[in-house]
Amino acid sequence: MSTGKFPIDTELRTTYKQEAAVRAVEFVQSGMVVGLGTGSTATLAIRHIALLLDDGRLGNIVGFATSRAVWEEARKLGIPMMAEEMPSTIDLTIDGADEVDPDLNLIKGGGGALLREKIVAQASRRMIIVADDSKLSPQLGLRHALPIEVVSFGWRSQFRYLESLGAQVEVRQKADGSPFITDSGNVILDCDFGPIDNPAQLAVTLSTRAGIIEHGLFLGLATDLVTSGRDGIRHLERRG
Repeated sequence: MSTGKFPIDTELRTTYKQEAAVRAVEFVQSGMVVGLGTGSTATLAIRHIALLLDDGRLGNIVGFATSRAVWEEARKLGIPMMAEEMPSTIDLTIDGADEVDPDLNLIKGGGGALLREKIVAQASRRMIIVADDSKLSPQLGLRHALPIEVVSFGWRSQFRYLESLGAQVEVRQKADGSPFITDSGNVILDCDFGPIDNPAQLAVTLSTRAGIIEHGLFLGLATDLVTSGRDGIRHLERRG
């Protein structure tokens, strides 16, 4: 089972991602605390923020990273970073997504940072998702497996439990075949439930299970979506 189910034209998708990232950064204003997402499209946004800081079009920006890798990237680019204790509220977060439904509900976690990403999303006044149009889906679960972060202690019990819910489950691995371990020291199980008819109910079910730290269903958290594709750049806001 692959976490992403449909192949894409890599060069073209990179162009779309860049377009969406640049458009999303237009919402960043000087003086903001900005959440910096994890993943390829979010990284393009981080680099564009650094460019605007460098040439003076933005100033007094403080970033807050959703992963150690992002923290290191942002520091190398010269973006001032807030401490992990999050002493200030986050004005705006720019992050990517693995799948987006028409109500701007998301599957996230393909980059392995879903716990920290959800903490940042819930602490943000505004959450802007950047994506190319291949991430748009009529229903969550059609295009991407659901990442679920579990504690390493007794993780096989969670594997069996998720199978009992009807998922095809795989342990996330690194390129060398060893288990992928998150920044918080946990294991990720990629769960293919197929089309998810009731994401809210599944979220509750997963959240009540001891040993499941977090799941990749981000429901009602995204306020905006900036997407790019063959039809150009679009900005959508969550209804209600």
